[in-house]
Amino acid sequence: MGGTFDPIHYGHLIAAEEARSRFKLDEVVFIPCGQPAHKKPYAVTPAEDRYAMVVLAIASNPWFTVSRLEVDRPGPSYAIDTIRQLKEQLGPEAEVFFITGADAILEIATWHDNGSLLRECQFIAAPRPGSDLRRLEEALGRERAALVQTLHLPCVEISSTDIRARVAAGDSIRYLTPEPVESYIVKRHLYRASRGPEHETASSDAD
Repeated sequence: MGGTFDPIHYGHLIAAEEARSRFKLDEVVFIPCGQPAHKKPYAVTPAEDRYAMVVLAIASNPWFTVSRLEVDRPGPSYAIDTIRQLKEQLGPEAEVFFITGADAILEIATWHDNGSLLRECQFIAAPRPGSDLRRLEEALGRERAALVQTLHLPCVEISSTDIRARVAAGDSIRYLTPEPVESYIVKRHLYRASRGPEHETASSDAD
């Protein structure tokens, strides 16, 4: 499961667990994006903080793990590089799925080497607030859209963008993200101040 995870929240966890159950996955590997290619560096929380929050969020689920592949790899994080690296580590018998949000899937035409990416793994798209998966064929074309599996989840309208805005405004984020993540945000004083001169806000999932 790839994403910025800025911060990780229950929407991510519900989607990951549903994908694991529906597709009978051996495990779900969360891979926080190191340097998002589509976002300004100052608009994203440092990778080590985002990685730490994922570790805290998934600790109680034995089928969930977290990888530092993109955090430790220098340069912009491209999904195609990550998938190829994973497949090399896992061997030719492994079947690799890429779980991500509908908003990211609908913009996959802008991803680096997206044609190869769609051939290298199977995509699972999770519903996201404001993103209509019925537009999948329109966005990708019929042939590419057929390569994407979709999840049907309970309506959980939680977004990382909203959590950041709530923290900045001093509002509660209880029950939006696991308690250890909430405590980490408070302890590290995350999302309390603007991260750049343009006050940009980053979406929670992208290549």
